[in-house]
Amino acid sequence: MASVVTDTEGRIVLWSPQAEELFGYTAQEALGQYAAHLMIHEQHVDLVVKLFADVMETGQSWAGAFPVRRKDGGTKLVEFRNMRLLDDRGDVYALGLCADQETVRRLDRDVALSTRMVSQSPIGLAVLDTELRYVSVNPALEQLNGVPAADHVGRKIGEVLPQLDVSAFETAALEVMRTGTPLVDQHTVGHTPADPENEHAWSVSLYRLEDANGTVLGVAGSVLDVTEHHRATVAAEAARRRLALVADASARIGTTLDLDRTARELAGVAVPELADVAAVDLLEAVVQGRPSTLRPAEPAVMRPLAVEAAGVPEALRAADPPGQVAHYAPERLVTECVRTGRPVLVSRVGPDDLARISRSPEAAALLGRAGVHSYLAVPLIARGEVLGALDLKRVGNPEPFGEDDLLLARELAARAAVQIDNARWYQDARNTALTLQRSLLPSHPSVTGGLEVASRYQPAGATAEVGGDWFDVIPLDGGKTALVVGDVMGSGINAAATMGRLRTATNTLASLDLDPAKLLEHLDRITQDLDHSIATCVYAVHDPRLGQCRIANAGHLPPVRLRAGRPPELLELPTGAPLGVGGVAFSTTTVDLGPGDRLVLYTDGLVETRQHPLDERLDALLDLLDCPDCPLEEACDLLLRTLHQPDNSDDVALLIARVQAPES
Repeated sequence: MASVVTDTEGRIVLWSPQAEELFGYTAQEALGQYAAHLMIHEQHVDLVVKLFADVMETGQSWAGAFPVRRKDGGTKLVEFRNMRLLDDRGDVYALGLCADQETVRRLDRDVALSTRMVSQSPIGLAVLDTELRYVSVNPALEQLNGVPAADHVGRKIGEVLPQLDVSAFETAALEVMRTGTPLVDQHTVGHTPADPENEHAWSVSLYRLEDANGTVLGVAGSVLDVTEHHRATVAAEAARRRLALVADASARIGTTLDLDRTARELAGVAVPELADVAAVDLLEAVVQGRPSTLRPAEPAVMRPLAVEAAGVPEALRAADPPGQVAHYAPERLVTECVRTGRPVLVSRVGPDDLARISRSPEAAALLGRAGVHSYLAVPLIARGEVLGALDLKRVGNPEPFGEDDLLLARELAARAAVQIDNARWYQDARNTALTLQRSLLPSHPSVTGGLEVASRYQPAGATAEVGGDWFDVIPLDGGKTALVVGDVMGSGINAAATMGRLRTATNTLASLDLDPAKLLEHLDRITQDLDHSIATCVYAVHDPRLGQCRIANAGHLPPVRLRAGRPPELLELPTGAPLGVGGVAFSTTTVDLGPGDRLVLYTDGLVETRQHPLDERLDALLDLLDCPDCPLEEACDLLLRTLHQPDNSDDVALLIARVQAPES
């Protein structure tokens, strides 16, 4: 824009560099000249002089376009803006602002285009000053924010949109102003007055604004609503997490047939991905192996098996203690769940709901302090029977339980219920076999026939059924004592029943004072008749008068003899064939066994493992027994504690006998 100032007579008194460029005359050439003669084409001089006089007389500005005469003789159409000036002495001047008309038209078009684009853009646009106060916003941003444009101007973002956390945005905007580096496609989520109930997502970009001299004026920002894309992304991520959780549940739930552990695995999978607090409760009748149905006003007798919480100690204290039988009131929501076999969902938990969720007013107060705000209970159903419920609560997760959560919880419950049902039936069968087996094992005195005796029976680990291991201490005539350890191959009730029959037969045959080899021959024939059963057995008869022990072996591991001043030794006995094979002769070996000597009989579950050679394990057994002064009971405990692995799939029978000194 060229600037020209004239006095009242029309002589040029000021001439800007832009005027030199526009008209071609230097300041020295222009100053003092009549502006009309220097700048205006001859045919317009009279009109311009008249307009000049009107401006000087009335003070009213005028504007128009006139062809001008350049120094080089050419003409150019120029836009003029003319106005009167007054200085501090009262002198009057005229100011003329001039610009090439083509440039003015281009600028007008650019401004009009920019204005139209800003006003009609579907993208929200805003200009903020250096203090991050709104200078202007377009209609699209008005609509996105739900606030009129006039209510934006002069206010900060947090003042216009108080529901948004703008601290990170303001920090980013200040960084853009400091560095000049744009911030492009920064995603943010929140609520605005336009839709306060629903969360929206926006893509925000920021650019620094500068004037021609590089002075920072503020930032310009664009805001694009990307809520639908955000929701689709969130839904896809939620679906991925659900699939991952189901896959995780398939791998983690039911790793054993232990009922309590299976319940803990279910609770552990649910926390924290699905809930902040999870509890697994079974109907006590189901745990006991009985069917159970509840009438409408009947309380539920439940056994809580597991509870898991992610950083919510109050919720843990409010939970029903695992392992203890509890009576759940008819109005409790978990009772309703197991009674109807249908899920119970409370999206927003209120004070009245807490009373129906918890076991007592004190527990309700704990849940209230913990911040429980959403609740879900789903039934555990297997083979058409309601076993119990999976009880879920949310505290730290701000989202309430929804339909997707319900579907996921039902999927987890359905998968876990089958594993829980398998575990409880297995546990019931195992308890039955264990009870049968324990009832068949002897209860012997600690001292009999000149022997001090200690024994142990250790069931197999939780991953397998009980087996058919047994031991016996049988008093015989003449002060003699028979010691027996055996192992029926197989597991479960059948093995336990076979063990009981062999033990009874052994006791009957022992009363006949048969040679050990002859007794095993009779047992072999009996075993052949027991549905193809096979068993191993060591039968020993101690005679205190002779200081000897006669031993026969039917495919069993050799006993250990401990003698004073000597290392423990495995007795070298003919191995013999297991009972039930048939057609194989047995032999009797006589060994010395004097006062203080010990004889250790055991089954293979004590020493055999899949990870170690048998010789290595037998050496470990001998090393542990190398303590001649160790009491028998302590020796039994030491062997079981050290050698028997917790996950061993075989049970153990152990019998240790020490010869007492004869009474004087």
